[in-house]
Amino acid sequence: MKSLINFEELGLSEQILLSLTRSGFIDPTPIQLKSIPLIFDGSDLLIEAQTGSGKTACFALPILQQLSEIKSSDGVKSVKALILTPTRELALQVTGAIYRFGEFLTNKVSVLTIIGGESIAGQTLGLSNGADIVVATPGRLLDLISQNVLNLENIQFLVLDEADKILDLGFAAELDLVLKTISQKRQNLFFSATYPEKVLDIVKRISLNPIHIKIDDVTPTVENIFQRVIQVNRDNRGVLLRHLIKEEKWKNALVFVSSKVAAHNLSEKLKKYGINASSIHGDLSQPERNKALSDFKDRKIDFLVATDVAARGIDISKLALVINFDLPRSPADYIHRIGRTGRAGELGLAVSFIGHEDLDHFHLIEKRAQINLQREEIIGYELTGIAPVKLQGIAGIKGKRKNKKEKARDLILTKNIN
Repeated sequence: MKSLINFEELGLSEQILLSLTRSGFIDPTPIQLKSIPLIFDGSDLLIEAQTGSGKTACFALPILQQLSEIKSSDGVKSVKALILTPTRELALQVTGAIYRFGEFLTNKVSVLTIIGGESIAGQTLGLSNGADIVVATPGRLLDLISQNVLNLENIQFLVLDEADKILDLGFAAELDLVLKTISQKRQNLFFSATYPEKVLDIVKRISLNPIHIKIDDVTPTVENIFQRVIQVNRDNRGVLLRHLIKEEKWKNALVFVSSKVAAHNLSEKLKKYGINASSIHGDLSQPERNKALSDFKDRKIDFLVATDVAARGIDISKLALVINFDLPRSPADYIHRIGRTGRAGELGLAVSFIGHEDLDHFHLIEKRAQINLQREEIIGYELTGIAPVKLQGIAGIKGKRKNKKEKARDLILTKNIN
């Protein structure tokens, strides 16, 4: 449906409008219509909208325009906007969008990406030259803060992109450390597709009364995505995947797995059998991750095996197929995953493998996504045996054992104390 309001009526400058035209933007999306005027007004926002709804432009356009208008006359630069993302790939994608949207600004707004896997010396040099906007992942940002090379006292905008992942248990403590270093007089903007209750509790500690904007007319799953659920024993998933790739001539597929080890092992197994595949996960160097993603976008490889975290924010146009080799832990992540295909009027396919261990969890996914999918089995790869009996006992206490991120944070705190 064509919007009744155009970008010009949202208060955007001619220079920004020119960049939108050059980038092929025609009409504002529903979330852009609701959020951009409120950002110009200085309101704190809690934005809830599905993948592909245009969240990056929501914050990038008004921030760029306002920073361009207040550029200091003495030429001294200080970081005025901090955009935090959970993954390196999303940080690079956001930086690229900011460059494109600010291409025609008379008063140029500089942007610096601060992520792990790249030269910290180069990022330190970039800060010494001055940057108006910093797009960062929490870990590397804390490294630079602890080295006293990054001053965030003049922050006017704090943006959390994919806030549900930044504010989950893996990043919450890191965010608390960042918040202690930045200006208290700032505009807080939270963007994500979902906000679990534990995330909303943390949001309340950052912003007292954010305006909650939710696009209700976006259905949980896109109508032009055909969803298949194939029952198969866990040990036969790899063999079945190779069979379907051959028989159904699958290509251009993003394959989701549950861990970094699984991503590496599955991609190596696919390559062993002559299938053009690669993987993207946290144990790869940044150049390796960049190459895998670039090769997939350029169709040099047919299958990219990824974890949820590594794939967050990756924008791949005309993706034909999403495969849930492992189911996501969160029902909301199922929506995130399959929403990467079937975009911009294209038809998409999403395939999920489920075994005995997954039956109850997939029922929950269906309930949350408001779907009811027929199970199928492939001849020769049928689900056999019976579901394992769930033993009743004392459940483990979640969060008692420290993960790598928590140990790293403790080390940073210890260094600061000493």
